[in-house]
Amino acid sequence: MNAYDGATAAVIGGSIGGLTTALLLRDLGFAVDVFERTPNALDGRGSGIVLQPDTLRWFTERSEQHPEDLSTSTDWVQYLDTDNSVVHRERTRWSYTSWGTFYRALLGDFGTDHYHLGEFACGFDQDERRVTVRFVSGREVSADLVVFADGITSVGRERLDPAAALRYSGYIGWRGTVPERELSEDTRELLRNSISYTVVPHSHITLYPIPGDGGTGPQDRLMNYVWYRNVPEGPDLSELRIDKRGIPGTVSVHPDQVQDRYVDEMRQAARRMLSPAAAEVVTSTATPYVQVVTDVRASRMAEGRVALIGDAACAARPHAAAGTAKAAADAWALSAALEKAAGDIGAALRAWEPAQLELSARLLDRVVAMGNRSQFANTWTPGDPSLRFGLYGPGL
Repeated sequence: MNAYDGATAAVIGGSIGGLTTALLLRDLGFAVDVFERTPNALDGRGSGIVLQPDTLRWFTERSEQHPEDLSTSTDWVQYLDTDNSVVHRERTRWSYTSWGTFYRALLGDFGTDHYHLGEFACGFDQDERRVTVRFVSGREVSADLVVFADGITSVGRERLDPAAALRYSGYIGWRGTVPERELSEDTRELLRNSISYTVVPHSHITLYPIPGDGGTGPQDRLMNYVWYRNVPEGPDLSELRIDKRGIPGTVSVHPDQVQDRYVDEMRQAARRMLSPAAAEVVTSTATPYVQVVTDVRASRMAEGRVALIGDAACAARPHAAAGTAKAAADAWALSAALEKAAGDIGAALRAWEPAQLELSARLLDRVVAMGNRSQFANTWTPGDPSLRFGLYGPGL
C-alpha cells in the first residue's frame, strides 16, 4: 500500500509549477485538487519558455506525450550587431515551448475534474493534522498537504514570510510574439536556427522561435522576444504600469492594455537602437506587453504542512531562463522527500526546504548579477560563458 493512499493535497495555483506538483503528488497516492484564481483557462499571453531538463522531466519520464511534439529547437546562439552582422556565434542546441502549449499538455495529463477555476485563496490555518484554506468565494478546503504555487504575488509567501517584498530591478521587459511567416525572408533566414541577442548600451534583447497554436512547423511557429529597457523607479514606472482601464499592474501590463503612447515610443526606439532583424520582430508585434522585472525570495518555503514552490518562493529575473525549471525542480524534490518520509508530511517538508532555499539564493544572486551587467555596467559580453542559461549554474 502506498504511504499516501487516502491522503489529500490542495495545490494553490494552476500554472505550470502547480500542475507539475499536482501530477507528482497524485503519483504518490494523494487525492489532489488544484485551485486557480483566474476564472478562465490560462493562456500565458504567448510567452516563450526555454526548456531545461527539470521543466521537461514530467514528459521524459512519466507522460505519454512526447517532448518533441511540444517544442521547437535551434542549433546556434548568436549575437547581432546593429547592422545585422553576426559578432559572435557558437553551436549550442536549445529547445523552447510556448507557455500555452506546455500548460495545455500538463493540464491534459492532469485532467479538469479536480482543476477548479475562479478560486482565489486568501488565507489558511493549520494544526498538526490538517490545513484549511479559505477562498474569497467563501469556500473552505481542508487537506493533509497544501502547496502554494500561486506565483510572484503569492498569498502563501505573505503568510510564511511577511517581510519578503517585491524589489524592482530598475528595468522592464517588453515582450511579444510574431508569426514567423509574417517576417521578411531575410529576417526569417537570419533568425531561423538560432537564439539571437542584440546588446546595446544599457539594454539587450533575446529572440527565439516557439510553437504557435497550430503546432511547431514553419507555418505555425512564432518568434518570441524579451527586450529589456531601463525605467527609473518612481513616477515614470508608475505611469507606465497604468493600463488603458486605469488599473495599475503590479508585475505586468497585459497585451492590448499598454497605453498606445508607450507602444509607439517602444517601436520608434527599436528602429533606432536594435539590429534591423530584431527591430522588425518588435515593430511587427500586434499586441506587445510589459513585464515589470522584479525579484523576491522567501526566507522560508515550508511551515508545518504548507509549502511554497516556484515563483511563490523565489521569483528571479529571466536571464538564466530558469523560472519554470526552478518550479519543476522544487516539485520533483518535494516528491522525492515525501516518498522518502513514507507518510510523515511534516518531516518531508523539513527535509526538503534547506536545499531548495539554497538553490533559490544561488539563482537569484546570479540573475541579479547578469541583469546588472546588461542594464547598468555594460559588461554583457557576447560569448561570455558565465552568461549562459541554466538553473544550477551557467550551462547547467
